[in-house]
Parts: sequence; structure tokens; C-alpha cells
Amino acid sequence: MKKFENFCNAYKNLKDIFDYTEPYGNVELTGMVGLYEVCFEQSWKAMKEILERDGFAEGKTGSPRQILKTAYQAGLISDEELWMSALVARNNVTHAYNKAIAEDIIKDTKTRFYPMFGELKETIEKEWMM
Repeated sequence: MKKFENFCNAYKNLKDIFDYTEPYGNVELTGMVGLYEVCFEQSWKAMKEILERDGFAEGKTGSPRQILKTAYQAGLISDEELWMSALVARNNVTHAYNKAIAEDIIKDTKTRFYPMFGELKETIEKEWMM
């Protein structure tokens, strides 16, 4: 599954955010937010690919929100609220020029979203790979 491979690579790259501590420079902020954005995009696209493959009609939509809701119903993810928070953070990336927003995205990625992505990777590997 190509989308899952892309997600795994993005997740591996996201680990680099742990190499940096505050105060962050502008390049570090921008880079870490970018790593988050790529990982989030690849994660929902991997879910979409799996849902489509397994016959979920909702998987054919292009909406990340619908994919997340369907993934939760299917048991692909376990915490719908956390994933919706991650979606909001992804949508806030366009405002990442605001230092406070960028720092919030990085903090949440380190504490909540990185483990969330890891759980998705493990779930797919254990329960959804054919």
C-alpha cells in the first residue's frame, strides 16, 4: 500500500522534532510544523486507501473529516476526538507564521500527536495489512 508507505516515511521523519528544544528559531518552527503537516496528510490518506480497499463507501470522499469519522467507526483509530484535534491543528498550519500557533502545534505533536500516529501505524500493521 503506497499511501501507508508514505505515512510510515513521514512518521519516521516526524521523530526529528524531538531533537529540538525551545526556544525555537524561525527555520526550526517552520520545519517542525511542516513535518507535522506532511505526517498528518499522509496518515489520513493511508486511512482513506485502507477504507476504500475494504469497501467503505465513505472512503471515496475527499474529506479528511469524513475519513477520520469512518476510520473511528471501523476501528482503525481509537480516539476520534484526538484525531479531530489533529485535524484542527493541520488546518491551523496556514497560520503557523504566528509563533504562538506554531509552538502549540509543536507541543501538541510532541505530547499527543506523535504517539497518536504511532498507534495508527501499529494498528494498521497488526490488524489491517493483508
